Amino acid sequence: MATFEEQLKSLESVVERLEKGDLPLEESLAFFEQGVALSESCKKELDTAEGRVQVLLQRGRKMEAEDLALSEDE
Repeated sequence: MATFEEQLKSLESVVERLEKGDLPLEESLAFFEQGVALSESCKKELDTAEGRVQVLLQRGRKMEAEDLALSEDE
């Protein structure tokens, strides 16, 4: 499976190709379908990464709260 960066580069290439406007209709549709699939895949990976970041941030807040509670008890 391609990395996020490879998929993003492929998506950029597809968009550039479509923006030129020199493709026959069927080829344009094929590129568009490929672009949609790449876009969905990239979005899924970004959503997963965002979820991981949120978990890490929550852990950090929890640790800070625990540290504060320990300081008050001392």
